[in-house]
Amino acid sequence: MNVNANASTKPFGSTQANTRRAVRTNELRPANDLMCYLRRYAGQKPDVAALWCLGIGIIVGWKIKPW
Repeated sequence: MNVNANASTKPFGSTQANTRRAVRTNELRPANDLMCYLRRYAGQKPDVAALWCLGIGIIVGWKIKPW
């Protein structure tokens, strides 16, 4: 089995290792888990993630009214 071919199918292998390590030590890391989830989601659906960022940016910009 080619290890490099398997590694390329998992773009965030190090974050999965961090998640496994946190589970083994019974540590809860909700911020880390949320960031891992958002990175994976943005990698799978970049158009939806971009629209969310645009929408949040418009709302924040409208609320702080920089002009």
